[in-house]
Amino acid sequence: MSVEALPSPVRTGFPTGFVWGTATAAYQIEGAAAEDGRTASIWDTFSRTPGKVRNGDTGDIAADHYHRYREDVALMAGLGLGAYRFSLAWPRIVPGGRGPVNEAGLDFYDRLVDELLGAGISPVATLYHWDLPQELEDAGGWTNRDTAYRFAEYAAVAARRLGDRIPTWTTLNEPWCSAFLGYGSGVHAPGRTDPADALAAHHHLLLAHGLGTAALRAELPAGSEVSLTLNLAAVRPLSGSPADLDAARRIDGLANRIFLDPVFHGRYPADVLADTAAVTDWSFVHDGDLAEISRPIDSLGINYYTPTVVGADDPDAPAARQDGHAGELSPWPADRGVRFLPADGSRTAMGWPVDADGLYELLTRLRDDLPGLPLLITENGAAYDDYCDPSGAVKDPERIAYLHRHLNAVRRAIEDGAPVRGYFLWSLLDNFEWAYGYGKRFGIVHVDFASQRRTPKASAHWYAEVVRTGELPA
Repeated sequence: MSVEALPSPVRTGFPTGFVWGTATAAYQIEGAAAEDGRTASIWDTFSRTPGKVRNGDTGDIAADHYHRYREDVALMAGLGLGAYRFSLAWPRIVPGGRGPVNEAGLDFYDRLVDELLGAGISPVATLYHWDLPQELEDAGGWTNRDTAYRFAEYAAVAARRLGDRIPTWTTLNEPWCSAFLGYGSGVHAPGRTDPADALAAHHHLLLAHGLGTAALRAELPAGSEVSLTLNLAAVRPLSGSPADLDAARRIDGLANRIFLDPVFHGRYPADVLADTAAVTDWSFVHDGDLAEISRPIDSLGINYYTPTVVGADDPDAPAARQDGHAGELSPWPADRGVRFLPADGSRTAMGWPVDADGLYELLTRLRDDLPGLPLLITENGAAYDDYCDPSGAVKDPERIAYLHRHLNAVRRAIEDGAPVRGYFLWSLLDNFEWAYGYGKRFGIVHVDFASQRRTPKASAHWYAEVVRTGELPA
């Protein structure tokens, strides 16, 4: 894969106080899946279902972070990072999703948080990064309204134990993936394929966010921040034709406004309700839900990897569907009127087009739509086919080019008034990449999964210099 020429911005600095970090998720790195009282999550079950994860991989061991967290914190400290975004494993803290608290699970996060603080790294905790306790799924999962209330109880438990040392909390990571990939297309756990279930799950996830926000506020000390992370889509129509513009409107509704409107305006978009009327009557929305969902938050996390190009369905056109998140933006068949098309540009090992302008577009849109709301880039990065060469080095110039372009897009957005406060690179470590198993490497630290040896890649050293200087190299 060729490396595109890097941009040469006139001004390269980031604001004073800009937060530099990396991000991970519990099931992707922790391992220790059956240790110290942890019970099964939907991803444990899904990964053991034949044909669901490449090569039959599971997160049983992953990057063994549960046992190697001190080594991993030392790696972060060596990179000069100011913050680390990680997720708590619900089934490690409240096995089964309800009932007695597992003190051994909380003890692990106690140790991790103290290790981070001792290294001068601010912990940023995500309560839910897709590992729903399997017992809750057996009772209906996110299609069951009760799950939202169980989430609030779990949020209170975590905040009560760890809130004195964790200043920033995120309720949910990418609820779009949880709902639409987990309950609509079935490519993520729990693997259901019912569009009505996907919409019910979506609403109950947002209700969990609202209830969880209230639970966190009740337990956290003054000055703590509560956030939500969304993987909003930079949706582009194939052309300016009315049909293509309407396709883009529909996908913008299902990818973006179905989250932004209830969370920030206390309502669902009328056109989304109309577009989905044949799928569900939305009777799962109860009086008072939208007031709960729209409780104020302190910042919004944005996860961005690639743009989304859509057009009106054309039965005469050759089939074209984009890989990854952007290619799965609708849980319904393509014959419902929308085609997902490949964007231009070089591609990552995921097959995702590299286009940093999409990140700039999202940030400036949010600047205009949600004026004054602080924004954080909570995930951004790329998978490439990395390997250790005979000298033991891992050279990944494509990732460096990707990061340079996207950080430059963030810098441009800040200069144009977007209130972006920090950037969390995805990911610190090579890890279990969901349905792709261990075949895709997003980390800036290479992990040999047989030996668990960690090797910082060239991109890690490059990023450390950006963190040190607060500037992009020319």
